[in-house]
Amino acid sequence: MNIPLLAAIGLSFAASSLPALADEAAFLKSIGGHWSGRGTLITKIGSAPFDVTCTFDSKSNGASLAMSGQCRGLVVVRRAVSADIKANGTKYSGTYVGPSGRPSSLSGSRTGSSINFAVRWSREVNGDRAARMTLQRIGNTGLRLRTIDKDPKTGRNVVTSDIQLSR
Repeated sequence: MNIPLLAAIGLSFAASSLPALADEAAFLKSIGGHWSGRGTLITKIGSAPFDVTCTFDSKSNGASLAMSGQCRGLVVVRRAVSADIKANGTKYSGTYVGPSGRPSSLSGSRTGSSINFAVRWSREVNGDRAARMTLQRIGNTGLRLRTIDKDPKTGRNVVTSDIQLSR
């Protein structure tokens, strides 16, 4: 194969990935801004859920998004929460810092208006270090953050956090 043909093939592959990068940057930009809302959280599978009130500020920069905020529950408990994610084509990766203050890794992809992450906790939570997290855009003014973990006793999926935010 000659050099110009190789270059043309390489350029066609690179050009075919540009719309995906633009789509992800536009999607992340749509999540930028100030968000506030309510939801529920359980600290351990089997324990009773409690209500939380949360606020977040999100900033997008091309194919990356930084979210930081806090959630307050049980009247006096307040915890900082943050996530830094990056798109590489249609794949996402990043770091999530939850109420424990420990960073956990995120990896996943976007389907429609949701980024679906596999979470690798920094330590064992509910019997293992794996969970799922979804960041879902709802219309122009809504955002839902949801975490699902497996019950180590039954193997069933349990929603451990479900927070609905709006602008």
